[in-house]
Amino acid sequence: MAPTLGLIDYFYHFLILIISTILLSFLVKSFRKFKTKAKYPPSPPALPIIGHIHMLKSGLPTSFQSLAKKYGHLMQIRVGATNFVVASDAKSAEEILRTFDTDFASKFQPGPTTYHIYEDSSFTNAPYGAYWRFMKKLCMTKLFTGSQLDRFIHIREQETSKLLKSLLKRSKEGELCDLATEITALTNNMIYRMAMGRRCSKNPNQAAEIRKFITDSMKYAAKFHFGEVFGPLKKFDLFGNGKRLKLTLKGYDQLMEQIMKDYQDNELNNCESDQEKDLMDILLKTYKDRNAEVKLTRDQIKNFFMELFMAGVDTTAAAIRWAMAELINHPHIFKKLREEIDSVLGTNRLIKESDAPKLPYLQAVVKEILRLHPPGPLLRRLSNKDRKVNGFDLKEGTRVFINIYMIMRDPDSYKEPEKFLPERFLGNSTEMKGQDFHYLPFGSGRRACPGASHAMFVMHATIGALIQCFDWRVKDGKKTDDGVAGTGYSGAFALPLVCYPITRFDPFEA
Repeated sequence: MAPTLGLIDYFYHFLILIISTILLSFLVKSFRKFKTKAKYPPSPPALPIIGHIHMLKSGLPTSFQSLAKKYGHLMQIRVGATNFVVASDAKSAEEILRTFDTDFASKFQPGPTTYHIYEDSSFTNAPYGAYWRFMKKLCMTKLFTGSQLDRFIHIREQETSKLLKSLLKRSKEGELCDLATEITALTNNMIYRMAMGRRCSKNPNQAAEIRKFITDSMKYAAKFHFGEVFGPLKKFDLFGNGKRLKLTLKGYDQLMEQIMKDYQDNELNNCESDQEKDLMDILLKTYKDRNAEVKLTRDQIKNFFMELFMAGVDTTAAAIRWAMAELINHPHIFKKLREEIDSVLGTNRLIKESDAPKLPYLQAVVKEILRLHPPGPLLRRLSNKDRKVNGFDLKEGTRVFINIYMIMRDPDSYKEPEKFLPERFLGNSTEMKGQDFHYLPFGSGRRACPGASHAMFVMHATIGALIQCFDWRVKDGKKTDDGVAGTGYSGAFALPLVCYPITRFDPFEA
């Protein structure tokens, strides 16, 4: 019996040794893992399944702003199973947009892609790669470069004249106007003529048809709550907006297909010189070229124009709308701006784009509007590598929001940041190109807005003309509703601005 007991004792000792070794190894690994554990941004307490959906209202920039004040300038937000990092300070923005610009040069899809008929055909949200670089180059060389902007100056002047004539007519007849609608038509027609200039002479009403489809699609997309897009119910069209969005996009698709066929099959296909070619000509030529550096699809071309209209029309129109609302609500600033225009230009001619450099207060007004009401208050980025930002670890594939709405209302950077004070931009060197990370109305880095120069030309000339030519009276003498931002993801969708134009100067009789 003794030898048997000794054998059993030996076995137990051996077993304890093995277990102890395994346990020790586990503890050592755990300790090492603890020592090297990544440091992730803090996060508010989350609910099971839904995460932080209950904390997010329709105005995402202000929701993120409230949370950031409590949980930090770099924080994690979970919506269903989808995680986001929200950056709300200039230091984090600079690291993402300049220090690690290439590593954050892609974007994630922002909206309800389940119902988007052009899924995976986006330029705006395309991964950083050959297709995105090709289309960005096309925008910069054929639409928004200096020489092209000079080439299109007559288009901008003609459309501004149409706007003023429409308002003069309403003024003469004592009619109300929705200034936001009038301005949106202005910017829409400008972009349409710049992109499809030869087409507009064949069908001048087509710009309005395209505009209707895009306005409706934006309206339905804006009705989706953030949680409906990224949350656990994202595959369920609870309120029918997905169906409406898809039907609207199909209508747009049919119209664009007809336009493309007209370019290819009819007299529009013949161009005497490259100078006469518009953007549609260039894209269709690339589409047909088997040796082109990028193989374009018809869906990519259609989606590109849709995004061009959304970005180039609504953001600029919304910024001008906010400017007029703020100026109407602040008559002393309105008066000061008009006095500057009169003192520099006199009272016998209409303001031109080339006058802007001589009007520092007008420039300050535009800068202040873009600070208070940025057209794109949330920049989106997708990390391509593991990176440490502002002391925290961000893994590859992290979806990042940069809340420039909060950055440009930081009380450490701006005195009385909630107030409309154009004077804060007088006598300083704040620039618009995204190198000052306390001021980013058009973004920064590789994915900065390519149409910033065009937007600035239009804003200066249009705001100046509206101040120079008209007094404005809001219905019932009330203030404009200047404190309510648009819903959805961008906040750029222009709200109505209903008022009476009262003619002060008619440039067509001068």
